[in-house]
Amino acid sequence: MSGLVLKLGPGERVLVNGAVVENGDRRARLSILTPNANILRLRDAIHPEEVTTPVRRVCYIAQLVLSGDAPPDRARPQLLRGIEQLSQALTDPDSHLRLATASRAVLDGQYYQALKALRALLPREERLLAGVGGA
Repeated sequence: MSGLVLKLGPGERVLVNGAVVENGDRRARLSILTPNANILRLRDAIHPEEVTTPVRRVCYIAQLVLSGDAPPDRARPQLLRGIEQLSQALTDPDSHLRLATASRAVLDGQYYQALKALRALLPREERLLAGVGGA
């Protein structure tokens, strides 16, 4: 991931290629220079019991690649299939743009960027599911 800049708060943890790194007492800014480094902010991590919706499921698969718990070659088809299914349910232009970004990122092996694009859909999914539950 050439050019990725992480801004970390005090005590914030991030997973970098399988190693947990904890920031000190001050805000910090890290530049990730290694291409294809696997990065996951632990504050953004989805725990297995939280995988209760379609968008969370697809995010979780990308997260498994970043954490080293799933090989990219096995996760890629699942991610692309999940993104395609989401594109059939989330039909607004903004969602399609984010899903297209996620799909391109997966095809390019950029799982952090894919996760970032997919996470942006979580609030929208939450609103949609709240509306469905209230009907």
